[in-house]
Amino acid sequence: MDFQAGILRDGSPMESLEKQLICPICLEMFSKPVVILPCQHNLCRKCANDVFQAANPYWQSRGSVTSGGRFRCPSCRHEVLLDRHGVYGLQRNLLVENIIDIYKQECSSRPLKKGEHPMCKEHEDERINIYCVTCEVPTCSMCKVFGAHKDCEVAPLQNVFQGQKTELNNCISMLVAGNDRIQTIISQLEDSCRSTEENSEAAKRELCTRFDALAALLEEKKSELLQRITDEQGNKTGFVQGLICQYKEQLEKSSRLVETAIQAMEETGEATFLMNAKQLIKTIVEASKGGKLEKIEHGYENMDTFSVTLDHLAEAVRALDFSSAEEDEEYFDGEEEEVEE
Repeated sequence: MDFQAGILRDGSPMESLEKQLICPICLEMFSKPVVILPCQHNLCRKCANDVFQAANPYWQSRGSVTSGGRFRCPSCRHEVLLDRHGVYGLQRNLLVENIIDIYKQECSSRPLKKGEHPMCKEHEDERINIYCVTCEVPTCSMCKVFGAHKDCEVAPLQNVFQGQKTELNNCISMLVAGNDRIQTIISQLEDSCRSTEENSEAAKRELCTRFDALAALLEEKKSELLQRITDEQGNKTGFVQGLICQYKEQLEKSSRLVETAIQAMEETGEATFLMNAKQLIKTIVEASKGGKLEKIEHGYENMDTFSVTLDHLAEAVRALDFSSAEEDEEYFDGEEEEVEE
């Protein structure tokens, strides 16, 4: 993690440092203990364990005889392989933990800047310090006492801020887990597409081997059956490719929504955050409840139905012979009668 480069680029060293200390999962400052992944990215141990459990739902707790599992780093999508200890087998990043302790000590002694808190549009001298539960908007105390929200139910701004931020964090975790599942399905579909092509080629080779043993009279039939396999292959691979495109589109939309949510989580102003958080959460929930995409059935890639048996044709060919003696006698008797007449 290049802390010095980030500090030099921004005007405020402390703000730049804070951005470097944010967990990509919970979007909060790393909490102890911080684990470092093989790709050199950091996560809170709890967040890493949540991602690991979502990617490996059947993995049991430590002390079991399971062989481990895997998940993808949320920062770079690098696949992380874990042993039987799971997340607890990852190395702690003591350097980052020490930097966080120093940062928190520095922040506790810093005075708050003026002008960072948004002001009420109706009462320019009043800061937005409460939340109208009825109208679902941040407002000021004067609006509650004399203004448009005097008959509404209000709540402390901090309580609503923490509640909706926690809800948005859960939505982000849900989207990340959903993206991992979508990526797994895409990989399975791609494997299915490759298997379909390989099985199709195997079926073609078998068909060619059988037809090559026959004479030129079977060439037309062979071409016809080959075309049927090709058409079926095109239909199946086209269908699977269509599914892959649909899943990739869904993954792209979900990824864009994750980026939007992460940008929203970077907002430190409570009122500013709450102005957009409700609609963003609603959008994420609706996207998560979207229609499920179609999947292929088990064995969809098999091409066994195109296996051809030519034994009966081979027997018919081997049965070809000269005409029998009885047929010859009938033929000559007919010729003698014609001569007598």
